[in-house]
Amino acid sequence: MSQVNRTSVAYACAAAAAGAAAVSLWSYRRRKRQRTRLSIAEGYTGLIGNTPMVRLHSLSDATGCDIFAKVEFLNPGGTGKDRLAAAMIEAAEAAGLLKPGGTVVEGTSGSTGISLASICRARGFRCVIVMPDDQAGEKKAMLETLGATVVQVKTAAIASPEHYVNAARRIAAETLGAVFMDQFETSANFNVHYARTAPEIWSQTGGALDAFVMGAGTGGSIAGVSAYLKERRRGIRVYLVDPPGSSLFNRVKFGVCYAAQQAERAVRRHRYDTLAEGIGLDRVTANFAKATIDDAFAISDQEAVTMAHYLLRHEGLLLGSSSAMNAAGAVKAARQLGSGHTIVTVLCDHGARYASRFWNRAFVEGRGLQWPEPDQLLSLDFVT
Repeated sequence: MSQVNRTSVAYACAAAAAGAAAVSLWSYRRRKRQRTRLSIAEGYTGLIGNTPMVRLHSLSDATGCDIFAKVEFLNPGGTGKDRLAAAMIEAAEAAGLLKPGGTVVEGTSGSTGISLASICRARGFRCVIVMPDDQAGEKKAMLETLGATVVQVKTAAIASPEHYVNAARRIAAETLGAVFMDQFETSANFNVHYARTAPEIWSQTGGALDAFVMGAGTGGSIAGVSAYLKERRRGIRVYLVDPPGSSLFNRVKFGVCYAAQQAERAVRRHRYDTLAEGIGLDRVTANFAKATIDDAFAISDQEAVTMAHYLLRHEGLLLGSSSAMNAAGAVKAARQLGSGHTIVTVLCDHGARYASRFWNRAFVEGRGLQWPEPDQLLSLDFVT
């Protein structure tokens, strides 16, 4: 072979190698872009779920149990209610009830409303939220910022037509193109926690949990999660956490939905007359009725306040009232089960939404509660 031919062959081989390398590099970059796209969420609802779980070392070390918390306030709306809001809107659309440009109406103590308002803003729906007038002002301000119409009503028993849920149902019936979400009774509530929240918990713990602990706002979370977990392993214990004024503790313990504050001729303490927001019920909802609960813990407002300060000091977590109550319940579950067990609870809410109430010293002390001093945060003796 002549020198010219050898040179031509060499050039051809080099060109082929370069071409192959270029194709390989292009393929690699294409695969990388595809992988990157897989990790990009599609809008607000694409950010919902798959929240992390954290080991609360201060509670774990003190009890001898692994106490894990699913951090639901890391959903885009700052609450696990994002899951419910998306599920309700999707169900209403699928049923043909919610049309483009329609109106979503809900009665809520705040968090579900914020989630609904966020999704409605993104999807072009109007949003009307009816809420009790004793909730933290931050919630009302946020709802209005999100474009929701906020209607505040006086606290009342569920039997009253003025109860915020009944008022929302009435407004929806009187508004053309409106749909009442009905978070307390809709099956979408139970379903989303059974189908999404519970499998996440099971996967994150590798199925190695002994107990699940949380309160009930609508009952959907504890019902859906308890059903799923007990299907996977019947021996997993489920504990309800209940605040002052709620009747669910007695429902679980004694089979009667009754709170002492509701006694005839007694000064009735409405369930919202507590620092806890978004937790506790004075009735059994369709969702709560599906829950499989083994035991219940009554958590006082003082325990919740002190637990919130304890976790801020030892974990650096600024939490809301229901999160603090859940954490206190997890400690009580650990004491009941004994060391060596794994307990999962939920951090539902961040403390930023409660600056005017739960994290306001004057407000807390005005309710006859003690603002915790540093030396009270050295142990868990305050959980009784």
